[in-house]
Amino acid sequence: MNADRPLPSELKAVDSATLLRLQQRARDLGLSQRLDATWVRANAQPDGTHHLWTAFWHELSHRQDIPRQLRCELLIALGTGVRVRSLLDVLPADFTPLPRVTAREEGLRVARLADRAPSVREWLLRQGDGEGEGAEAAP
Repeated sequence: MNADRPLPSELKAVDSATLLRLQQRARDLGLSQRLDATWVRANAQPDGTHHLWTAFWHELSHRQDIPRQLRCELLIALGTGVRVRSLLDVLPADFTPLPRVTAREEGLRVARLADRAPSVREWLLRQGDGEGEGAEAAP
């Protein structure tokens, strides 16, 4: 089982189509952390690069049919040029094949961007959208 497996410590870079697929998969499985795919489609930079990295293993103890997931931190590039943070639960089988960031400089750049980025909820509040629109399970 995953409890014995170490947490992958990789930074992954994904395009918007892959991000939407991961969000939809999380929704279809009823995973806890995800954004509304409609919001992501409307706000993510269409040709943007988004980044995922693991935070910890997560499981739905009340749903034995769903394997443990990787709770990932997510940095989304919006169409406005702003980056926002969120969380996304991803199955290990979906995480492993994602393109890995290998350049140290890019990893450091992503870390700096993530440190300054507001959460999706904070960004929505600044936009005057309140707490609901698009933040289906936003942190």
